[in-house]
Amino acid sequence: MFEFAWLWALTLLPLPLLFRLLPPLPKQESAALRVPKLDKDLSNTPSPVMSGSARLFVPLLIWLCLVLAAARPQWLGEPINIPAKGRELMLAVDLSGSMAVEDMVLNGRAVDRLTMIKAVLGDFIARRIGDRLGLILFADTAYQQAPLTYDRHTVEQLLDEAVINLVGKQTAIGDAIGLAVKRFEEQEDSNKVLVLLTDGQNTAGNLDPMQALELAKHHGVTIYTIGVGADEMQERGLLFSRTVNPSRDLDEKMLTELASQTGGQYFRAKDTQGLESIYATLDMLEPIERDARQMRPLTALFHYPLALALLLSCMMCLPAILRSVLSKRSL
Repeated sequence: MFEFAWLWALTLLPLPLLFRLLPPLPKQESAALRVPKLDKDLSNTPSPVMSGSARLFVPLLIWLCLVLAAARPQWLGEPINIPAKGRELMLAVDLSGSMAVEDMVLNGRAVDRLTMIKAVLGDFIARRIGDRLGLILFADTAYQQAPLTYDRHTVEQLLDEAVINLVGKQTAIGDAIGLAVKRFEEQEDSNKVLVLLTDGQNTAGNLDPMQALELAKHHGVTIYTIGVGADEMQERGLLFSRTVNPSRDLDEKMLTELASQTGGQYFRAKDTQGLESIYATLDMLEPIERDARQMRPLTALFHYPLALALLLSCMMCLPAILRSVLSKRSL
């Protein structure tokens, strides 16, 4: 169905006629500065593009296009049924400097932890049909990158665009939990599930993880924590390579307590397969019932009349511009 979002804007159509009916302004005897009028230049300049009658009609057509664009024409598609039940998950992803450690393997090659999370979490997001997802990114502090929404593609794109050290180099786990609790407070009917992925311990932020835990318990937020990182990797030295534990800074005790005291679960993701099995467990979370809803896809069409107005304006101004350029060259 075609419609105008701001139908009242069409009342501006007769505005040029009102200006036409106004009495002319009194002529001034002298002027400090004379400015050449564009319409005079246009009327005195022969145009190969438009005739004399067209020069009167085109400005009216430009005004018509501008008013139509201001009225915001749009096309509403067929109604789409939204599932009446689903889950509400807030995803909190660590972007601290340690996420750049290349101790993960994806498609046979070594990748950093964030790249692996993006690959597996992207597939997890794509399967969340009927669920509402939100995205929090945290390092020195926590930021909400996407509110709870049914738009899974946007959430996946925002995650894919995230880069390490985007919000700092440290790890503010408490701030991430506190921000998620605050966002869940705005939801009336929600199962309030937070999935937190990190590879370290709390080293920054304004909120201690234990304080954030009390907030989560008070507001009924269930936390699923995921510790990311391999147990060992080969580190090359000048002459020899040695085996190191890249996850030595991972605070598993704290992550386990955050999950267990809120009714969630702590998972250890040492590789891609381990992370995929964690998401399979989260798939079994009980969905919540909601009222049936419908949405209609909306396609904006205002740019078509706006582009036509711009094109016609360029055609009107072109003769005056050419005349000005030629006169300067002749001088």
